[in-house]
Amino acid sequence: MNNRNQIDANQSQLAGLYIHIPFCVKKCPYCDFYSTTDLTRTTPFLAALEREMQLVGPSPLTFDTLYIGGGTPSVLDPPAIKRIITAAFHYFNIRSDAELTIEVNPGSVTLEDFDSYRRCGVNRLNIGVQSFNNRNLNFLGRIHSSKEALASIDWARRAGFANIGLDLIYGLPEQEPSHWLSDLDQAVRINPEHLSCYILTSETGTPLDHQVRSGRLSMPPGDRLKELFELTVEYLATHGYHHYEVSNFARPADDHSGPWVSRHNSKYWTHAPYIGLGPSAHTFSSRQRSWNHKSVAKYVDSIQADVLPVAGSEVLTPEQIVMEAIYLGFRTADGIDLLKFSNRFGIDFLTTYHKLIEDFQTEGLLHASKTRCALTNRGMVLLDSITEAFTSLEIS
Repeated sequence: MNNRNQIDANQSQLAGLYIHIPFCVKKCPYCDFYSTTDLTRTTPFLAALEREMQLVGPSPLTFDTLYIGGGTPSVLDPPAIKRIITAAFHYFNIRSDAELTIEVNPGSVTLEDFDSYRRCGVNRLNIGVQSFNNRNLNFLGRIHSSKEALASIDWARRAGFANIGLDLIYGLPEQEPSHWLSDLDQAVRINPEHLSCYILTSETGTPLDHQVRSGRLSMPPGDRLKELFELTVEYLATHGYHHYEVSNFARPADDHSGPWVSRHNSKYWTHAPYIGLGPSAHTFSSRQRSWNHKSVAKYVDSIQADVLPVAGSEVLTPEQIVMEAIYLGFRTADGIDLLKFSNRFGIDFLTTYHKLIEDFQTEGLLHASKTRCALTNRGMVLLDSITEAFTSLEIS
């Protein structure tokens, strides 16, 4: 395997800046992202966040994305969002043409809020719709109705946003394909630039997980999830959406400049460097990954002591970097760029993995050329097991 300088070649990429807003009006039963419903902590959090920017900000990286996620960022008032964005531009080298995204949830946002976000420089929205079916929304513990979801999207357009992404969840217990198709149909009629379609998973420790483990709830079997996934890909393709990552779809821009992919999230799939600020946020640069305290109290206490709120860190071995590169590459429709893989790791992918490639191609799960190796739609359903087969192979 080649030396560290080759492994670190991706550090020349433009970086992403992520800011985690750890507050929610209500905690959804399926969500394992860190958040709290104690909104009395917002004032000390904002002060700590700005101080963390000061401590981290002398960075040599140049950023072309700023993503404000959560939690529910839209529970903060617009002046707080403006304060965060202004501070980020002050302490970090963020390009003037950067993609600036904020996550919002229907039920916690107004037309006036959207107008304010635009004036703050936000140019991309990610709206947590999850479903247009009120029964599904109730099961998922969302605070909004289908009517409120539609209203929030309308307000976003009226405020002038031309880059809107919607989050949807499928694979709910007893969900029929026709019910999921109804959500997809409503989504494409709205014509957002981006759709993220996530399979509902029972994350360890969540209320949903407790229900599943106790036998009170059964998740759909693998065959049903496979059916729903393939339905998603096929239906969105017929409506012009490019399937660029296992859960993400983007429609072409009107000026034919390419699909409206999430520039920020794409960094996670290419090992581009990124800095995470706020409780539980992760940072990755070179081979080192670190993560902040998963607690507003611990986060604020650390910052007030002028100590970075890092809860832990790890330095990935060259072998771990290769394993991650394979997994992340297979998540995308473009797959693994074989020339870049060879230049970065000194590994001839087609030669090293020829037997696995041949077997999976025969099964219709993978396709390979001289320049790329990618999973088919059928293969993406088996992403984890296929990746495990590649990463468990010992290479010299």
